[in-house]
Amino acid sequence: MRIVLKLSGEAMLGPNKIFPYDPEAMLRIAQEISDAHHQGSEIAIVVGGGNIFRGANGASRGMDRTLADQFGMLATIQNGLALLDLLERACGVKTRLMSGLEVNAVAEPYIMRRAARHLEKGRLVILAGGTGNPFCTTDYAAALRASEIRAELIAKATNTDGVYDKDPKTNSDAVLLPRASYDHCIRSDIKVMDTEAFALCRSQKIPIRIFSLAEKGNITAALTGAEIGSLISD
Repeated sequence: MRIVLKLSGEAMLGPNKIFPYDPEAMLRIAQEISDAHHQGSEIAIVVGGGNIFRGANGASRGMDRTLADQFGMLATIQNGLALLDLLERACGVKTRLMSGLEVNAVAEPYIMRRAARHLEKGRLVILAGGTGNPFCTTDYAAALRASEIRAELIAKATNTDGVYDKDPKTNSDAVLLPRASYDHCIRSDIKVMDTEAFALCRSQKIPIRIFSLAEKGNITAALTGAEIGSLISD
């Protein structure tokens, strides 16, 4: 099964919010990805950069939005390098780092057919640099790359258990939905993923698994087809 795993930059901070990376949290993430890889999953990982810099935040403080987004793309590449090191050095898994933003000294340029070939050869692929364009989030990058490499699923690790019928932060009676439609998520403005990413996944019929990063083993479970969290589809 070919899967795109979406990891936020905040995931790198770990539960104790250690800046810029929590070594223990990063190692656990790498080990769980490695475990799923050894079970036969073809895995491409789209990394965010919010633990270091978020373009929208920079723009809100007066920075030029294009430059702010490029700053954020570079942050995702730093996260990609950190994850690459752990996957290869600590887990022994052949991994390639590809970037939508050209930084040839540290990452291969993203080419769709080359990324697919790496996966076919049994390598993990880390996709950094977002889409390479400003005004696009890494959620949208995950949806775009999944569409391009014909992934069968996007698995997004979040700080919530899945999709709820109402905001669980303000409603104690909120109910976790094992399944939800793209239309419901867009109409209800569900915040676990961007509306644009939901819309692209809907048009390409790519299901999305939303699950909690906090519980150990969840990454491996989500990447091997376990029915955890919420599945968003038609």
